[in-house]
Amino acid sequence: MPNLKPIRVRPLTFAALLALTAAPAFSQWAYPATKTVDAADTYFGRTYKDPYRWLEDVSDKNVEAWFKAQAALTDSFLEKIPGRDVLAREWMAMDKLQPARYGDINFEAGRVFYKKTLGGENVGKLFFRDGWDGAEKLVFDPGTYKAGVTTTIQSAVPSVDGRYIVLGLSSGGAEYSELRVMDVDKGALLPGAIFPSFGAIGWTMDSKGFFYDAGRVTDTKSPDIELDRKTRLHRLGTEFSSDAEIISDEANPELGIQPKEFPEAGIDESYPDYIVANVSTVQNELKLFYAPASEIGKAKIKWDVLCTPTDNLVRGTEFYGDSIYAVTHEGAPRYKLVRTSVKHPDWKHAETVLPEAADSIQALAKSKSFLFVTYSNGIVGRIVKYDLESGKSSEVSLPLSGDISILCPDPHSDRAIIIITAWISPRTLYDYDAQKETMAKSVFNSDVTYAGYENLMTEEVEVPGHDGAMVPLSIIHLKGMPMDGSSSCILEGYGAYGISYTPYFTVRNSVALHGVVVAYAHPRGGSEKGEAWYKGGYKSTKPNTWKDFISCAEYLMKKGYTSPAHLAGTGTSAGGILISRAITERPDLFAAAVCNVGDANSMRSEFSPNGPVNTPEFGTVKDPEECAGLYDMDGVQHVQQGSRYPALLGVCGWNDRRVPPWEPAKFVAAVQGASASGKPVFLKVNYDNGHFTEEKIVTFKNFAGQDAFMLWQTGNKDFQPAH
Repeated sequence: MPNLKPIRVRPLTFAALLALTAAPAFSQWAYPATKTVDAADTYFGRTYKDPYRWLEDVSDKNVEAWFKAQAALTDSFLEKIPGRDVLAREWMAMDKLQPARYGDINFEAGRVFYKKTLGGENVGKLFFRDGWDGAEKLVFDPGTYKAGVTTTIQSAVPSVDGRYIVLGLSSGGAEYSELRVMDVDKGALLPGAIFPSFGAIGWTMDSKGFFYDAGRVTDTKSPDIELDRKTRLHRLGTEFSSDAEIISDEANPELGIQPKEFPEAGIDESYPDYIVANVSTVQNELKLFYAPASEIGKAKIKWDVLCTPTDNLVRGTEFYGDSIYAVTHEGAPRYKLVRTSVKHPDWKHAETVLPEAADSIQALAKSKSFLFVTYSNGIVGRIVKYDLESGKSSEVSLPLSGDISILCPDPHSDRAIIIITAWISPRTLYDYDAQKETMAKSVFNSDVTYAGYENLMTEEVEVPGHDGAMVPLSIIHLKGMPMDGSSSCILEGYGAYGISYTPYFTVRNSVALHGVVVAYAHPRGGSEKGEAWYKGGYKSTKPNTWKDFISCAEYLMKKGYTSPAHLAGTGTSAGGILISRAITERPDLFAAAVCNVGDANSMRSEFSPNGPVNTPEFGTVKDPEECAGLYDMDGVQHVQQGSRYPALLGVCGWNDRRVPPWEPAKFVAAVQGASASGKPVFLKVNYDNGHFTEEKIVTFKNFAGQDAFMLWQTGNKDFQPAH
């Protein structure tokens, strides 16, 4: 057993609690008083103090009052920055020019279902067409669902016959949905609802039932909400209480499913003979089970193993004929496509279909007759088409260069949708006929041009890292910008889960039109350069993530893009590790930083609701090596008294279940109590948000505040409050 000791919180008298406040705050900011407590954990002979542990109990009225006081202070300063509302209005005006955005595109029984969000529209609505070119018909307007509540459609899964659709509905940035079934022809919701759920997974082939995610507990504020998840099957016209349990740790102890693993089971319409279950955490390597579809309806499904994590399959699988195709990093750091028998899978001796290339495989998609393999070097993508019958492969000729993705909404045809975008080029959608090899602007595409963007340019460079590794860096700025270090710069990074930070268009990059350098670091932890790049910023190697970010900051200064007085850094979610450790390791490099819904307290993350499922990525304090790695990642643990920290804005979503609000809050509290720089350290609390939200009004206001804070503190003239 590991040498673990429980948390030690010594009781404090009321008088002592009043006396324990943060170090004296700088008078110009007047921070709310923040007590400290004698809390600590001891792991493997080392004690880690945690004086702000009390902030984790957000249900406590004193903690809630502290958050409100911090929020009021922050809002009082952000509202004085003149450029904040200008930015928000600018983005809304640009958004109104944007063509409609489409998502959740599915083709079932001759009907195309899709979610459509108009330019300037706060949230999207659900529509369908009879045929690709049919007249558009409204299916569901979430604005009519609950009076006074902004409802968003989190998911929409149509039945195989196109008669019904399962809607996942939420509000306030919550990721859990209320599931409702709609009769498409009648335009009416069926009685009954399921809550809370991560959504429907798919339908039975007879369209009389659907598979969906459910949990053992229903209280979304419970710390156990993400444990013991399961897949259930609901039959239309029956009571939800009688829904069959398809797969779970409780129903299937023989499968060894851990409480933190999510078992999701469903049927692939293009391969209906089997039901397949994906038992997952955030670990990329797949763990799959399968059973004949005829097992559905039996008291207990007999599952067989399709693959285990040791088979090193990642990024999806596809079935065709007697074979299953998969991407693997086994013997291929940049991934290769392999296949094996469905009935007798043997991944150790799988046949190589497409060998490893110079760039990395990002995703698989399948139409009726073809597999589409998307590759990327981190910036530029391409697609290889593989003929499932002949075994021949060819590269798809693309009309534009940029980040590439492909959708196959109809599994019974070879019509696909290809999406191409870049940092300063709005995404363009093309309808692609894989049989005829023809491509034309999609029925879902509308072109748009933004004034001023012709004056922007992008640069893709590689930066020498601390250990000689070459780190990709993307830079957006005005043409002819002076390279004298005088420009404000916002440097963003992520570097986790093997997610490549590929180019994407957002109206928020219009901040570059204000003379600001916008830069995106591609540190280790992502997979811009394949599996080795990912594992180079993972658990014990995680320091490379923020060190790569620091190297990018140093490059921007060396080349004259910016200087320490004008540089701001930002990281979101897992990027909170990156930014909290970058500024605690090199506070001298940054004038300002934003930790946006960021993981800044890694040693405590696994004790949050979303924590257990993330231990395969970051580690657990129950293992000595991983515990040491978590300490290295923990921004709170590395705040030093008397250091001259940059201005800091911590941002939290009150309804956030991925990164609870106390993580960025504890980091802010620690820096408020320790910094000797005199620069502001604020906490923005978004009470109308979670980890993110579809609501544009909320999103634009939130990010305008973040950018305004950074530009205020980096000296941009348009963002200086009147004195």
